[in-house]
Amino acid sequence: MRYIRLGSSGLKVSRIGLGMMSYGGGDGHRKWFLDEQAAEPLVRRAVEAGVTFFDTADMYSDGRSEEITGRLLARLFPRRDDYVLATKVYFPMGSGPNDRGLSRKHILAGIDASLRRLGTDHVDLYQIHRWDDETPVEETMEALHEVVRSGRARYLGASSMYAWQFAKAQYTARAAGWTPFVSMQNHYNLVYREEEREMIPLCLDQGVGCVPWSPLARGLLAGNRERGGAERTARAGSDALARRLYDEDDFDVVDVVRAIAAERGLPPARIALAWLLGKPGVAAPIVGATRDVHVADAVAAVDLTLSEEEVARLEAPYRPHPVLGHGG
Repeated sequence: MRYIRLGSSGLKVSRIGLGMMSYGGGDGHRKWFLDEQAAEPLVRRAVEAGVTFFDTADMYSDGRSEEITGRLLARLFPRRDDYVLATKVYFPMGSGPNDRGLSRKHILAGIDASLRRLGTDHVDLYQIHRWDDETPVEETMEALHEVVRSGRARYLGASSMYAWQFAKAQYTARAAGWTPFVSMQNHYNLVYREEEREMIPLCLDQGVGCVPWSPLARGLLAGNRERGGAERTARAGSDALARRLYDEDDFDVVDVVRAIAAERGLPPARIALAWLLGKPGVAAPIVGATRDVHVADAVAAVDLTLSEEEVARLEAPYRPHPVLGHGG
């Protein structure tokens, strides 16, 4: 495993982040989610391979992901300081009008609830899961600054939004002397590259590290779907968001990924992840894992270097997309 500073901050993370969304489950949740017993061997394998960066969110399985994450990491690491723990706030965690968003009330309640579920006194990276149009950005950034100053979080991060929104939040924080964001968890992969237009250049300019979500396009780049709608995995058959984000035209890119993978004698997932790891500004893609091979491919991609000719081939079929991933 290799390690990298998260943007211009002093925080170092493994070049692969393990996404913990798949661990939780329960009534009404996706059938491909794993319970704690099934998740432990996968997380253990990631830890043994050198992964130290783990990403979850309060709303994943209504908090069960945080509970599982906290227990597993406590068992697998000898010290709390040996890993980087990230979680998020924004989405509804109850039925009340203040149980969502980025108000001061919800942020301060959210961090305390997350810490209880995680079984720790702090997270290393506290991220806003989306942009809140209803709350003044000054209120949000001041509340987040208080979370850091109180010791409940070490750093702040953000997730999918427009570049102008992210720039506004950063300016607001810096102008007031509050804590700015050090990371952007954006939607970025070989079939969705719209972030290259504004967000990634902004992050490069501002010293913000990118930790992309859906680096394999929710399995599309790993081969879990075929043209014509054929679905090869349990996740592919029950992932409604994937159907909203990606369509038949994206298989033009998938075909090239598969061709280069065949030439190399490697799984397509390694090719797609190696491409992403080689892009400017990308610190650590957030990779989900429900099988051993998912961990193995992610770890192996860190040491895989693509040629300029392979990169050009992979990027050639790309077609512009509407902005996708800023909502729920």
